Amino acid sequence: MRRFIVLVGLLFLSGCMNNANEEEKTIYIAAAADLYHAFTEIGDEFTEQTGTKVEYTFGATGLLTQQIQQGAPFDLFAAAHESFIDRLVESGDVLADTKVNYAVGRIVLMGRSGLDRLDEYALLGDEVQSIVIANPEHAPYGKAAQETLQSWELWDQVKEKIIYAENIRQAFQYVESGNVDVGFIALAHTLDTDLSYQLIDQADYEPIIQALAIVSDTENYEASEQFIQFLVSDRGLELLSKYGFEQPS
Repeated sequence: MRRFIVLVGLLFLSGCMNNANEEEKTIYIAAAADLYHAFTEIGDEFTEQTGTKVEYTFGATGLLTQQIQQGAPFDLFAAAHESFIDRLVESGDVLADTKVNYAVGRIVLMGRSGLDRLDEYALLGDEVQSIVIANPEHAPYGKAAQETLQSWELWDQVKEKIIYAENIRQAFQYVESGNVDVGFIALAHTLDTDLSYQLIDQADYEPIIQALAIVSDTENYEASEQFIQFLVSDRGLELLSKYGFEQPS
């Protein structure tokens, strides 16, 4: 009887250890909303290769930055602009020597189904009554959209038509659903739609240089480092390119 109890106890401890190991093989990544499709596919391949699971929280870069500063339990932060990583380096919330510039994002002007014209001049016409951009206060793609409209000298003329989305993925959903006429969207989202779009000249806005870093309080440093290595590997870069991301010079 005593040997049976000991055996049961050992099996219970073994089960607890296995569960603990499974928990150790999950990394939690805060990621900019433009990365939704690319990182979902990258995460699946990373898990298949390494056995480490990936749990994402996608959102506006500025809001995710605030959450990390407030102690949100992420292991890694992939921002839509390197300035937010630099801010967290200064505050000590991410590890400076883990910062990597992994991509350059592009924006497009996308129109709802049935729109006759899609260019900067169409924004002034009666056919376009609503223009969605991500909130430039906390979304780098929204800031790029605002810079573009200012570069086109249209901001003051169309600002009454502007609708602000919380993040760039939500902006895409507004256009896709037909709730707005046009929107400034991440090129990364165009793979998932049949709507027409025009790629915006990079000279019209400041480069969207995207960066990531490991969060200082992580308990999964090695697994997070593995994810970064996979992301910047030939396969990771291939997947980023598939979704329209360019490589930093």
